[in-house]
Amino acid sequence: MTSKTAYNIAIVGATGAVGQKIVQILEDKKFPIDTLKLLSSERSAGKKLLFNNQEIIVEKATAESFAGIDIALFSAGGSVSKALAPKAVEHGAVVIDNTSAFRMDENVPLVVPEVNESDIKAHNGIIANPNCSTIQMVAALQPLKKAFGLSRVIVSTYQAVSGSGNQACNELENQTKQYLENQEMTAELLPVKGDKKHFPIAFNALPQIDVFQENGYTFEEMKMINETKKIMHSPELSVVATCVRLPFFTSHAESVYVELEQDNLAVKDLWDVLTNAEGVVLEDDPSTQTYPTPLSAANKEEVFVGRVRKDIDKSNGFHLWVVSDNLLKGAAWNTVQIAERLIQNNWL
Repeated sequence: MTSKTAYNIAIVGATGAVGQKIVQILEDKKFPIDTLKLLSSERSAGKKLLFNNQEIIVEKATAESFAGIDIALFSAGGSVSKALAPKAVEHGAVVIDNTSAFRMDENVPLVVPEVNESDIKAHNGIIANPNCSTIQMVAALQPLKKAFGLSRVIVSTYQAVSGSGNQACNELENQTKQYLENQEMTAELLPVKGDKKHFPIAFNALPQIDVFQENGYTFEEMKMINETKKIMHSPELSVVATCVRLPFFTSHAESVYVELEQDNLAVKDLWDVLTNAEGVVLEDDPSTQTYPTPLSAANKEEVFVGRVRKDIDKSNGFHLWVVSDNLLKGAAWNTVQIAERLIQNNWL
C-alpha cells in the first residue's frame, strides 16, 4: 500500500525510439511524477530531452542510478535489463521491462493490462512487457477466448521497421533513396544486426525477425508462441507464427486465423464481442473498404481489428486482420499502462 501522490520515475534507454515515446506519454497522460530521471548508455549520456517544457540531462545508467526511484521503466536491450533491473529492485524500485530478458521467467508477470491485469499484483519487483506483436494479438483474441473459447491460433505478421529501432528506420530511408537513384543498396543491419548476412529492406520483404532457433522458427516467432500461452493462461493453446519485416516505418499488421471452441458462430457474433472489448477498435466494413492499415493506426493507442471472416472450410474457424502502433500499444503505452495499474490498485 502507498499513500504517495507523486512518484520518482526512471527511464532506462530514454534516448531510444521506445524511451522517447515513454517520455512523451508520461507527459501527455499527466502521470503523477515527482522526479523524472532519464538514463542511457555512456554514448548517449549528456543529451537533453524535454519533459513538461523543461530540459532534463540524460545520465549514464548505473546500479546507483535507482536510489530513491519508485518505478523504473526499462527499454535499453536485454543485456542492460539483466544487469541493472535486479539492482533497481534492490534499491526498492518496481521495474517494468520492455525486453525479452524476463518474459518467460515463471516468477515474473507478463502483462497486457486489458488481458491479465491481475497478474501485476504477483510481481516480485519486476514486471515484463510482452513482445510488440504479441501484445496486439492477445488484446484482440482474449475477448474472443472469453466469449467463445479458443483452441488454435495461426498468425502471419507484417512488421514495421521501427521494431528494429531508429537505425533500421534510417537504413530503410537510405536504401529507398539508393534504389530510386539506381544505386546499389547497402544493407548492414536487417534482418538481424548480429547475424551473418544482411539484406535490403527497401522494396523487399524479409521472412526473418531475430535469429533462427534449432526448430527452424525465429526467436520472434517463438516469443509470440510462448508469450501468448503465458499471458492468456493457456499452456494447451495451439499457436504458430510466421514473422515478416516489411518496408514501412510504423505499426505492425497481422493476419490471424483462429479456431474457436464454440461452433455455429457468425461474423456478427465476433463483431459484437470486439466492439465492446477494452482497448480494441473494430474497423470492418467491406462495402466501404473500411479496415485498419499501418498508416491509419500510427500514433494511436488502440488495437484495430478488421477483415473478420468465417473460414470457408472450417466451421469454427475465423480470420482477422489486427493492426497497432508497435511503439505505442506494442511498447511504450503498454508499459505506462502497467505503471498506471500498479498505482491505481496499490500494487506498488
